Amino acid sequence: MKELGGELDVYTSKFRPMKYTLSGRDEKTFMKLIVHVETDRVVGVHMVGPESPEIMQGIAIALKCGATKAQFDSTVGIHPSSAEEFVTQDKASYGHWNFQALKAI
Repeated sequence: MKELGGELDVYTSKFRPMKYTLSGRDEKTFMKLIVHVETDRVVGVHMVGPESPEIMQGIAIALKCGATKAQFDSTVGIHPSSAEEFVTQDKASYGHWNFQALKAI
């Protein structure tokens, strides 16, 4: 990560999974993708919510292989599942972040 430098896009999503909406439970999920703008490489992923461990294991493999945001976007999501949210995030929630500024925090 240190060698990348440059700007980052941050994509976030907060929602109540469909299966909990139908059952009336109040479980919520939060997801975040961090993308290096210059290379389009996904450099970070966070998830909090039901099924997080299983979903994150698959995402970890993709990150180790150097997956890009374009590759995430071109993947067909499994519907209905929370995991599909990772491949449908299309707008950066926080725009460009300067990596050098983030290192100072």
